[in-house]
Amino acid sequence: MLALRLPADIEERLEALAKATGRTKSYYAREAILEHLEDLEDIYLAEQTLEQVRRGEMTTHNLDEVERSLGLAD
Repeated sequence: MLALRLPADIEERLEALAKATGRTKSYYAREAILEHLEDLEDIYLAEQTLEQVRRGEMTTHNLDEVERSLGLAD
């Protein structure tokens, strides 16, 4: 269960959309969260990885190095 307060203008837009389509406000809130959750998870993972690289805990390889190591270099 999740309860959240929305600004009045967003609540009104959500209510209007729900009425116009015959769906619930919860349906649209759930859809919006699902639509953006993966992006937010990706951003968090990228930030964690960047910090590991900056601390020297993880190394990076450029494309030329990867191609050479896989025998794909021209």
